[in-house]
Amino acid sequence: MHDQNSRAKRVNPVEFGTLFHFIRNGMNVKQDKSGDGLPITRIETISDATVDASRVGYAGLKESECSDWLLEPGDILFSHINSVEHIGKCAVYRGVPEKLIHGMNLLCFRCDTSKLLPEFGKYLIRGIEFRTRLSNFINKAVNQASVSIGNLKTIPVTVPPLAEQQRIVEVLDRAEYLRAKRRAALAQIDALSKSLFLDLFGNPATNLERWSACTLGDALAAIRSGVNAEQLTNPGGWPITRIETISDGTIDIERVRWIEPDPSLLGDFQLHPGDILFSHINSVEHIGKTAIYSGTPTPLIHGINLLRLRPKLDTVEPVWLLHLLKNDAVRAVFRNRCKRAVNQASLNQQDVKSLAISLPPISLQQNFARRLRVVEQLKDTHEASLGELDALFAALQCSAFNGEL
Repeated sequence: MHDQNSRAKRVNPVEFGTLFHFIRNGMNVKQDKSGDGLPITRIETISDATVDASRVGYAGLKESECSDWLLEPGDILFSHINSVEHIGKCAVYRGVPEKLIHGMNLLCFRCDTSKLLPEFGKYLIRGIEFRTRLSNFINKAVNQASVSIGNLKTIPVTVPPLAEQQRIVEVLDRAEYLRAKRRAALAQIDALSKSLFLDLFGNPATNLERWSACTLGDALAAIRSGVNAEQLTNPGGWPITRIETISDGTIDIERVRWIEPDPSLLGDFQLHPGDILFSHINSVEHIGKTAIYSGTPTPLIHGINLLRLRPKLDTVEPVWLLHLLKNDAVRAVFRNRCKRAVNQASLNQQDVKSLAISLPPISLQQNFARRLRVVEQLKDTHEASLGELDALFAALQCSAFNGEL
């Protein structure tokens, strides 16, 4: 009888807005990075689904000037102005840092804890059903999207009794802990790759005389821009790269578009294994993003806004060059060189070719590539495990919100 009563309560939907004392936007004040005054939230504060005290802003504010905007432990921060894929990201503030001002572009949901536990609210917001309903209210503009408080409040949700909420949170927390551990392991593996590069080759910004000095252009057999062809969003024809195709040093084939087959493009614009794509027209922080092409069953065409760097294979190992270009010091050089406009930045080919580098012996580069393959195999194992954990978490979450957990 108890289970039947609990389930009956779960299937009765309520409007989302009725679960909170308030839903509101934050304090509208210009922020900086000075560290002066109390910290203020910004969009980046919750980018990893937790409240990151290292990614806040400041405005020289004292508590007496902003007491109405101080967050309370249990408040849920929600991204409502962002790119489409980041709308709905959320995190629960748990009192770290001790005093934190609620800033613009993140909504604050203050839970009525007689109806909703904050941690359950977090999982509810991240659930598939809520996100599906939320997507119907997202207003899309050129460079960002948004959702209104009024529409958010009307989303129907089903909420079990508090004791059941607590039980569900405990189950999902355990699954989330395992996922977090796996993500941390992957981050350590990425750090290992960087350390391996620095151990063998040193800092590219300070080791220019260790080996023969040259420019990046000297190390390339060719560099060229991509073809400006009409791109199709529906699968069919030949795949063509775009900026979104670059993902963590690799080419994400699932994010290509397509063009009508044209044999005349194969000579100039077909990618070859070992080619490196380089983002030279993008937002400033993404200038210099790179990916290496390892081959695909059908021809992959090099599209616009990405430079193709083709190394001289007798003296340059492509994997070494990829990691040279991914190095933070090298990326910083390119960001300083780029020409900036309102919504994007750009580098021309000469800006890229003139980068001063030192060229290690090809045998050392190849040794690095061999050692890195072992690291990548370890990374593949951890990524497969994380995929299984993600699937388990999604299944648990679905069961929880369907009253079946």
